[in-house]
Amino acid sequence: MDRMKRADSQASQNTRTDPLARLSLEQLRKRTSMKWRAHPEDVLPLWVAEMDVPLAAPVAEALHTAIDAGDTGYPYGTAYAEALGEFARERWRWDGLRIEHTAIVPDVMLGIVEVLRLITDPGDAVVVCSPVYPPFYAFVSHDARDVVEARLGPDLRIDLDALEEAFVRARSHGRRAAFLMSNPHNPTGVVHTREELEAVARLAREHGVRVVSDEIHAPVVLPGAAFTPFLSVPGSENAFALTSASKAWNLAGLKAAVAIAGAEAADDLRRMPEEVGHGPSHLGIIAHTTAFRDGGDWLDELLLGLDANRSLLGQLVEEHLPEVRYHPPQATYLAWLDCTGLGLHGDRQADGPGVVSEMAGPAKMFLDEARVALSSGHVFGSGGAGCVRLNFATSPDILREALTRMGSAVRRRGGPSGQ
Repeated sequence: MDRMKRADSQASQNTRTDPLARLSLEQLRKRTSMKWRAHPEDVLPLWVAEMDVPLAAPVAEALHTAIDAGDTGYPYGTAYAEALGEFARERWRWDGLRIEHTAIVPDVMLGIVEVLRLITDPGDAVVVCSPVYPPFYAFVSHDARDVVEARLGPDLRIDLDALEEAFVRARSHGRRAAFLMSNPHNPTGVVHTREELEAVARLAREHGVRVVSDEIHAPVVLPGAAFTPFLSVPGSENAFALTSASKAWNLAGLKAAVAIAGAEAADDLRRMPEEVGHGPSHLGIIAHTTAFRDGGDWLDELLLGLDANRSLLGQLVEEHLPEVRYHPPQATYLAWLDCTGLGLHGDRQADGPGVVSEMAGPAKMFLDEARVALSSGHVFGSGGAGCVRLNFATSPDILREALTRMGSAVRRRGGPSGQ
């Protein structure tokens, strides 16, 4: 396609609104990424955090321009961090991001590992609030750090008493410790309030724990909630945050992320090995920079579509799976469904937290009997058994079909929904 035809195509895309309603199931099945190739074609994949959207037009144009120019060399400069800083000022009213306190890393999780290496040693402890994103367990334990859990409260929010008790355990025997926080929280979609984050910062200071905040879902805060960067609260000066445009603009295949240090942590960040910065892709940095700088209109359309799907999912759960407890997420496009009321929690549970290749309990049943792929709750740690995580960043038609299948599967089993 030449430049003029491409521009016409992108202009046509821009006349539409909800990015989630623009691709058919037939179009999506042509994709070769993990979400659409890990399961047979009769399965509706609502598991891994990929969105069923076309690429935002500004990002696509920036990539085409780079490729047309042969601009496919090594990354250079601070444009990514600058674009993120501008986005933070506009969206979060935070002007505390200092370019000299940032580093480019290959992606958020690899950046987290590198940051943890700066502030902990093998045998030290990393606290997580379970249930939480499975790689928190896998990446931390594979790097010879011990994972210490602090269970979320019944309301799925941080339980400060449990967190303090975990800090004490983590610091026992003279160990150094870090708190790896998901902000917003994955899988529950909770947006931590400023007051909660201030309390976390106080506890971390009191117990000598360094906070590392995973803020990859920060741009995907839905109507009714407001995101607070952890580094914007008092007491966070010795902490770190990591983020990227990956989740909000569906750029998982274009690797690049930013690590941000608080004022007291800047010297630690400078100790990060130079070779870490060689991991990000130049095209990835172009894509993420453009998303933060020019992708705001597309993001606004996406958030409206996600908000509508969030409500639709609630209606569909009530209609087809009334025994399932659904807490509408405040952020992300991931819904945490408590399926213990279906009577499936006694099913065999596969290995343990972070083992993302295994399914168990309700996730296995929905895959086998409804042909809907969800993330199995047990891999999210304590509190996850009997639950599933559902990715609702898809078209309303696919969402309706998936929930209809799931309800039918429960009824065929003779479970509560079929009585």
